[in-house]
Amino acid sequence: MANKTQPGYHLGFDLGGTKMLAVVYDDQFNAVGRNRIKTRGNLGVESVLQRLIGNIESALTDAQVEPSELRSIGIGVPGAVNMQTGVVLGAVNLAWKNVPVAETLINHFQCPVQLLNDVDAGVFGESQFGAGRGATNVLGVFPGTGIGGGAVLNGEIVTGASQTAVEIGHIPAVPNGIRCGCGLKGCLETVASRLAIAGQAAQAAYRGAAPYLLEQVGTDISLIRSGVLAASIANGDREVERIIKSACKYLGKAIGAMATVLSPDVVVLGGGLAEAMPELFTKYTSKAAEKSVIPILKGTFEVKIAELGDDASVLGAAIWGAQKSVS
Repeated sequence: MANKTQPGYHLGFDLGGTKMLAVVYDDQFNAVGRNRIKTRGNLGVESVLQRLIGNIESALTDAQVEPSELRSIGIGVPGAVNMQTGVVLGAVNLAWKNVPVAETLINHFQCPVQLLNDVDAGVFGESQFGAGRGATNVLGVFPGTGIGGGAVLNGEIVTGASQTAVEIGHIPAVPNGIRCGCGLKGCLETVASRLAIAGQAAQAAYRGAAPYLLEQVGTDISLIRSGVLAASIANGDREVERIIKSACKYLGKAIGAMATVLSPDVVVLGGGLAEAMPELFTKYTSKAAEKSVIPILKGTFEVKIAELGDDASVLGAAIWGAQKSVS
């Protein structure tokens, strides 16, 4: 359960590269109003900030809540943030750098505002009301285009002094492997992200080793999404299944290393890939993690699929903002 918060209403916001979602919650974190619009980051920082404010106001209208009744705002951002100053240090999908989001919203809504990374928000949401509820320590791993990571220890998000931490996607996985987008070689993302899996699956289809996949979407990586991969396996593409199992082994090895450091009670796997193939991901990731963790911690954590779906980040941001407004 969430810690003590002020009576009244709290708002969670998930700022994405293409869409933004605002949800109004009561003090028990039941959703009472929401609004989703396109981000339109190409219009520039000021335009997006005004759209953000307008989206919040529309969610308040949907909830029939006055702005004066709002006790806190929490915002998950797809990038690095300074949680102390409320500044977005960098968000590649938005082309943002050093944007004072919290100050802008505090001036407009006259209530406390907390910024956090969107993956951290999602892991925190799962730790409070999702797959990690009741656990003391939660590690979250979200394979997608990249691989996002976050951790909650004793109710607090693990973070650095000025920005986010737990970048599990950039743990070394393959010695002298291919170069990652971060500039390093052989990162976990290069072998276990959805993008990496889609690339390998496209090659398999081209070679004729994944006939169902080839028939459905051809070799266009942009069309090889999580649901398509799951359908490919269900329809007999054994090579695609092998690719997924290999990715799970890399994920599990990295999770085992992180578990040795953080000693989580629960490891939450989120994102479209894990949610589309829950049994496959939990079985093979768990098996690899157990082999990789220090012996004394074997059997001390459970790998589970995220439960909150798209609402994980927005709910986590709302709870974090509410808690920090009274801390």
